[in-house]
Amino acid sequence: MYAYDEIDRTLVNERVSEFRDQVKRRLSGELTEDEFKMLRLQNGVYLQLHAYMFRVAIPYGTLATKQLRALAHVARKYDRGYGHFTTRQNIQFNWIKLAELPDALEDLSKVGIHAMQTSGNNMRNVTSDQWAGVAPGEIEDPRIWSELIRQHTTLHPEFSFLPRKFKIAITASDHDRAAIKIHDIGLRLIKNEKGETGFEVLVGGGLGRTPFIAKTIKHFVHGRDILSYIEAILRVYNQYGRRDNIYKARIKILVHELGIEKFSREVEEEWQHIRNSSLQIDDEVIEDIRSRFTYPAYEKLPHMPDELRQAAADPDFEAWRKNSVAPHKVQGYSIVTISLKPIGKPPGDATAEQMDALADLADKYSFGEIRVGHEQNLALPHVAKRDLPALWKALDKLDLATPNVNLITDIIACPGLDYCSLANARSIPIAQELTRRFANHELANLIGRLHINISGCINACGHHHVGHIGILGVEKNGEEVYQITIGGRADESAALGNLIGPGVKFDEVADVVEDIVEAYLALRERPEELFMDTVKRLGVEPFKERVYATR
Repeated sequence: MYAYDEIDRTLVNERVSEFRDQVKRRLSGELTEDEFKMLRLQNGVYLQLHAYMFRVAIPYGTLATKQLRALAHVARKYDRGYGHFTTRQNIQFNWIKLAELPDALEDLSKVGIHAMQTSGNNMRNVTSDQWAGVAPGEIEDPRIWSELIRQHTTLHPEFSFLPRKFKIAITASDHDRAAIKIHDIGLRLIKNEKGETGFEVLVGGGLGRTPFIAKTIKHFVHGRDILSYIEAILRVYNQYGRRDNIYKARIKILVHELGIEKFSREVEEEWQHIRNSSLQIDDEVIEDIRSRFTYPAYEKLPHMPDELRQAAADPDFEAWRKNSVAPHKVQGYSIVTISLKPIGKPPGDATAEQMDALADLADKYSFGEIRVGHEQNLALPHVAKRDLPALWKALDKLDLATPNVNLITDIIACPGLDYCSLANARSIPIAQELTRRFANHELANLIGRLHINISGCINACGHHHVGHIGILGVEKNGEEVYQITIGGRADESAALGNLIGPGVKFDEVADVVEDIVEAYLALRERPEELFMDTVKRLGVEPFKERVYATR
């Protein structure tokens, strides 16, 4: 966990005070809604279909238990008893009253949580691998660099009014759990031939109306130069990025229109001006940040404790263990993913009671630490293997032990037309129906790893472009229509899915997905061939034929 200092606490407290005054002036009529809009967006407040939506930042997805309890408190006191974890390691509250927002923000500030830069055309929450610091084989803990960038970019005057929102993600493992290739800047920690830490820098990724996979702009930038290189990219973006057309304002469009070669030359030229400036990072700065991350005092534990060996006789426990438990870099410990996708429930939602109970379990079994992943699940990063059976029983009582991580019912979905003023179609009911359709665990296991992503509009908050099966809801002649893509992925081999044919109606979506899955089961060469491998081998046509043969 990172320990915030007095500067951070002062910044957050001053922000609360400013916002309280802004809300007071809005409620008195001194500020119009138009005048208030920019101010509220800078504090993570949107005006949605039914109420204000409050988006809270969880930097690099790391939460202390006192912070999770504070989020539960906000859900219980100011909202309707639950929160929604998003694809960018934030949490959203959908029913909060404007008059109570400053109090909610003040309550969160007491545990070091804020909502700065979770909306608006600025640098958004820096995201990272939810297994950071504990994943076997990672170069080093990417949160150290995430924190460095967070500090540098928070309320940075040049980055506060960019052409559009800007997102950075960092990974340090071979397997990319941070989806860096669909971010404006993606950073992959690597070592050069001298053993020095640096980054492969990717730029121009993003989804939405015009999706692109990020391109490598620099194969190695030394760690001490990463701030100056990021700043060079942002300066070029700030100079050339369009502000006259919101749909062409993201950096992905600029990179596409200039071409990666010209864009990289512009960045290189800018970088040479600032590379050896005060932006170069001293080792002492990195070490200071590194020293603020504390790690558990792990015990020396056996690889296979008796408790785990005995519990293996229970098939329900084994189903959960095989699905939700991952290797840890310290022997005797595991990383546990907690599915927020129980059958028939909205993906990514957690009640106040579940959050409080999870905080208790994290204190008991995970050194007081919780992680948030972009797949809208949570994780306990430091669980002793001997405690896995007890943890599973406790999670099961909370409806948080559904063994579906990475299976077909582990669905990513945006709030859609049930909440969002931008949405054209519903997402949550589609996800609920699909989880009911594939609720049988044996069937889900037979299908294997398969990710479904659902968005209720072209803005792609559900990342439908990179779903193995992507579902996009649009409005056509007053009716909800859903376009289906297959073959997308968000990992180190990121790719955009391909459309399989005309859109289908709301009540046909689950049948179409079932047809695609049945086609896959019939077409795969062997049980070990994953859905994505079959799509890659055969292309879209066999699936298209199956779906549209009778429609």
